Amino acid sequence: MLVAGQILLGLVLLVLGGELLVRGACALATAFRISPLVIGLTVVAFGTSAPELGVSLQAALTGNADVAIGNVVGSNIVNILLVLGASAMIAPLLVSRQLIRIDVPLMILSAIGMWVAALDGVISRVEGAIMFASLVGYLAYSIRASRRENDAVPNESSDASSQGTAGLRMIIHIVFFIAGLALLSVGSRFLVDGAIAVASSLGVSQLVIGLTVVAIGTSLPEVVTSMVASYRGQRDIAVGNVVGSNLFNICCVCGLTGIFAPDGIPIEQQALHVELPIMVAVSVICFPIFWVGGAIKRFEGALFLTYFVLFTVFLVVSSTRPEQETQVGRYILMLVVPLTIIVLAFSFWDGKRKAAERQGTQDNEI
Repeated sequence: MLVAGQILLGLVLLVLGGELLVRGACALATAFRISPLVIGLTVVAFGTSAPELGVSLQAALTGNADVAIGNVVGSNIVNILLVLGASAMIAPLLVSRQLIRIDVPLMILSAIGMWVAALDGVISRVEGAIMFASLVGYLAYSIRASRRENDAVPNESSDASSQGTAGLRMIIHIVFFIAGLALLSVGSRFLVDGAIAVASSLGVSQLVIGLTVVAIGTSLPEVVTSMVASYRGQRDIAVGNVVGSNLFNICCVCGLTGIFAPDGIPIEQQALHVELPIMVAVSVICFPIFWVGGAIKRFEGALFLTYFVLFTVFLVVSSTRPEQETQVGRYILMLVVPLTIIVLAFSFWDGKRKAAERQGTQDNEI
């Protein structure tokens, strides 16, 4: 009963925190003349990823590196499969050109870079520093480009009274944003603590706890924030939150953990040969889905959720029945490959059909 109450309270806090965070973020984007996409890629993404940073740093400094690396890898997989999948099921998510041309390729490169850095069995302090420096450069570029673009649009409100009112609204929006982050953090902690207790009592390994329970728990802020943003029509924030969170997880969470861990982050063979390749694969699959039609449609969101269920099943089997891991993995692969080909082919056909319809409409208007 205590655990059930803890989980219920956590869910309530998460929903309330997500609503406050999205409201505050949208207002701050307007006030600072930064696009909602960049706000989603930076401020919202990094705020909702704060639990991953805290959990991974604490785990690495206390010698539980399996939880640290599992948390980062698992969170990135959950962000794409669960967060984008659930958000797209609420409403199709439009994907901006900036995401397709810049941010998604950077997310893919960061995932591949993390995998390459882990090939020698450890992510060293130097590699962690390179990851973190890459994030700083990305942030500087994104904010500067967005402000340059929005500065070309004239700002109409300049009288003293409107500035005073704007200042008061700014304080309220900042309070909303901070309160939303705080509620998301507390709510996710309630859920994580209860889930870890349950998983540990069932004899689940630390690595799997990091990849599933901790990863999903610390990704709950992203889940709730993106779903609320999608429901409210702020779809730039919904998609930008996921892409930005994945960049933050690798470059900041993994980077800083690698810097502060006494001997870097050691990598288990299972993470190196199974979970890291899966993280790279789900990152790569985003590009063709985003590129075809410039949107994540509901059936593509359903595909992501199917991937998530299969990924969870595989982890449970590998933890509880390791002798069946290879066989189950083969069956899942035999299902995933043709399913992915079918969905991508249908997405491509649907995009071409809609483009032809738009062209026909324009010709008729002329």
